[in-house]
Amino acid sequence: MVDILSAFGLSAATGLNAYLPLLVVGLLARFTDLITLSTPWSALENGWVLALLAALLIVEAAAARMPEVAAVLERIRTLARPAAGAILFAAASHVISGVSPVLAMICGILVAGGVQAARASVRRAPGAGMVRRTAAPGVLETAASGVAALLAVVLPLPMAALALAFLGLWAWRGVRDRRRRA
Repeated sequence: MVDILSAFGLSAATGLNAYLPLLVVGLLARFTDLITLSTPWSALENGWVLALLAALLIVEAAAARMPEVAAVLERIRTLARPAAGAILFAAASHVISGVSPVLAMICGILVAGGVQAARASVRRAPGAGMVRRTAAPGVLETAASGVAALLAVVLPLPMAALALAFLGLWAWRGVRDRRRRA
């Protein structure tokens, strides 16, 4: 049961940042006993994969200062976030008997995609300009993603509840907005 909760939390974290949760899981699997990855997911522990993920984070941070490059990278990350969610959901839920890897990956895509959609709608929401003036949203999202990934491994129940509450709030907001327009 803990693994499925961890899987939900990890895939939710990838909806904010595709690379940091993968890096966190890879580092925790390689250097601690908090998480054990089975094949093929154990590739995340490989030093080259960890270095690539770290490099992607650095490129992402540097690109945030160049609007044209950031726009292109955002399109790439739009595809990368659900893919990373699928990988982490499947990797974290590996010990659950009876759950096919394909079903686990579909769940990861849906959770990460839902968080990504919620993130995008919050950025476009009225009043979001205040967030942009007080701090760079990318920095806040990256920090939240890292904390969420750690919490998903260390405290999976509260993190899964938080992820589900976030998705529920986003869904409720969407229904409310549709009713207002009708």
